[in-house]
This record gives sequence, C-alpha cells and structure tokens, in this order.
Amino acid sequence: MTTIAPEAGGAASTGGPRRTTRRGRGVMSSAGLCLAVGVAAVLFLVPFYVLVRNALSTDAEITGEDWTLFPTDVRWGNVTEPFDDPTVDFAQALENSLVVGVLHTVGTLLVCSPAGYGLARIPYRHADKVFYAVLFTLMVPTAVTFVPGFVLVSSLGWIDSYRGLIVPGLFSGFTCFLFRQYFLGFPKELEEAARVDGLGHWGAYWRVVVPNSLNFFAAIATITFVNGWNSFLWPLVVGQDPSAWTVQVALSSYMTNQTVNYHLIFMATAISLLPLLLVFLFLQRWLVQGIAQTGIKG
Repeated sequence: MTTIAPEAGGAASTGGPRRTTRRGRGVMSSAGLCLAVGVAAVLFLVPFYVLVRNALSTDAEITGEDWTLFPTDVRWGNVTEPFDDPTVDFAQALENSLVVGVLHTVGTLLVCSPAGYGLARIPYRHADKVFYAVLFTLMVPTAVTFVPGFVLVSSLGWIDSYRGLIVPGLFSGFTCFLFRQYFLGFPKELEEAARVDGLGHWGAYWRVVVPNSLNFFAAIATITFVNGWNSFLWPLVVGQDPSAWTVQVALSSYMTNQTVNYHLIFMATAISLLPLLLVFLFLQRWLVQGIAQTGIKG
C-alpha cells in the first residue's frame, strides 16, 4: 500500500503538467491563428484604405513624395465630381452596368442550370460526349472567339445595345460544369417522389430541385454578377457610343495620353465598388455554402 501511493501520486502529478502543456499549446495555436487572420484582414483592407484615401485627396497629394495616412485637406466635393463631369455620363454607365449585370445573371442561370441538370440527371446516349464538349469550351482562349463573336453581333445589328452586351455571354461552360457537379450530389429521393406524383424531368426540376437549391443558385448568381459587372473588353468593343458604356469603360476614359485625373479615377472606382460590396454583404453566407456544395472543394 505504501509503495502504490507514491506511484499514483506520481501519475497524478505527471498528468497535471501534460494537461497544462496541451492547454498551453491550444492557446498558442489559437493565438497564432488569430494573428494570421488579423494580418490577412489588414492586407485585404489596405487597398480599400488607399482607394478611399486617394479618392478624398487632391492630385498633388496623391502624386506627392510625402505620404500621409489621411488627406491633409479632405475633399468631400470629390464625391459628386464623377456625376458632374460633362465628358462622361457616369450615372448612365452605372445604370448600364446594373442592367447588364442583372440580366446577364438571370439569363446565365436560366440557360446553364437546366443544361447542368440535364447532364447530371437525364440519361441519354451521347451524354458523356456532350459533357466533354462543354469541358472543351473551357480550354478555348477567349481571344479565339472574340473576333467571330463581334462579327456575328455586328451582323445582327446589336452594336450599342443591351442584346450585344448580354446575349453572347449567357452560356458559360464553367457555370454549366458547376451546376452539373451540384446536381450529381442532389438527393435522388426527392426527384423520385416527384415522379411518383406524375412529374417529369422538367417538372421535377422546377418544382423540387430549384426550390431546394436556392443557396447554390444565390452563390452562382453572386459570382456571375461580379463577372458581368467587371467585364471590360467586350463592352469596350460592343458599346462604341458613350451612351452604351458600362462603368468599367467609363473608368478607362478618365485616363488619356494627355491627362490623368487621379482623384477622379479613385473616386469613381470607389463608387463603382459599392454595388459589389452590397452584393457580398448580403450574399456572402450563400456564396461560401454554394461553393462548398459544388463537389470540387479540396
């Protein structure tokens, strides 16, 4: 009895430091994770800080040698300057980008989601060949199809119109691929129950699959809207008239061979980012969930 007690006490005494060591390592790992996240957040926010700081500064202060954290003379009047510029109708450009972004997003969902569902759920003889053909379009550089696409749009008389800006980009092979990957993991039991009720593939898609996939649709809609809003080269060529310019084309007009209006560029850029920030603010939860459900994570 006298010999066992010290061993038990020794075990208890060694268990305490081990628990303390594990607890300390856990605290250190948590602190390291918080530090890494904090550094990443700062690095992410630095461009936005520079953007807002320069947007409220003068050109001399932006290009000067002495850098200050905040403008010495905050120019709040710069906020309205993009809308007062007579050479560029910035408000019209924002409206064009909003219309193009929304219609492009809705059209892409209506075209690519049924295509992805058909590739995932409807069995037919050449399904694999069609799927490989869709994947092949991802390997074709955009520059290869740019000139034929412009010739086609021009022959249809769609220059300087919403049709020319939106219709050629409605189908996306990558978006179709994402929808197929998602629908492959969709519970088949729900669709089988819909077929028992007399619904076909189309009815099951609209009445069962779509209502139960709104998170994924919201994620794809967010990505598509951002891509449509940031598109530059195609709107630059198709929207030749200033009234058909999108916001990205309007931003490029502030920089010419003769002059560069720095504070105007920064302020107009900051204003053009507001719709994207609002989209991410309200849909970020669905964006993360939707990407996690594509089946291509990891």
